[in-house]
Amino acid sequence: MLLLFLLPAILSFLVLAAHFLRGADYLAVLALLALVPLLRLRRPWVSRVARSTLWLGTGVWLYATARFTADRLRLGEPYLRMVLILGGVALFTALASLPFFSRRLRTWYAGGAGDAASGSRAAEPEPVTVERR
Repeated sequence: MLLLFLLPAILSFLVLAAHFLRGADYLAVLALLALVPLLRLRRPWVSRVARSTLWLGTGVWLYATARFTADRLRLGEPYLRMVLILGGVALFTALASLPFFSRRLRTWYAGGAGDAASGSRAAEPEPVTVERR
């Protein structure tokens, strides 16, 4: 069930990685591909990194749309279909961040401290005692 919540983000990361691969930006490709298995970690920072990456990815798609549209306008080529496709990809990428605000994923990523799968338990704070004289 968790995969259904994360599937839009995973698809967005993969499509964005393909976009950067086309531009030969291999560091960005590796970073985006590394985010996919990272989503399994039950740590709050993973959710923040994923959301931020999706929002930045939306900006990348909007920038690419504007840049490609300007190129096509300059060359006198049709551009409307390209704008609709890249606009849809940008919208999908932005909407892929919404499941991270759901109760299910907030609970999943908040549960990292006492996660049995990670093999570590968070140390509970000891009660503070004050001695009176």
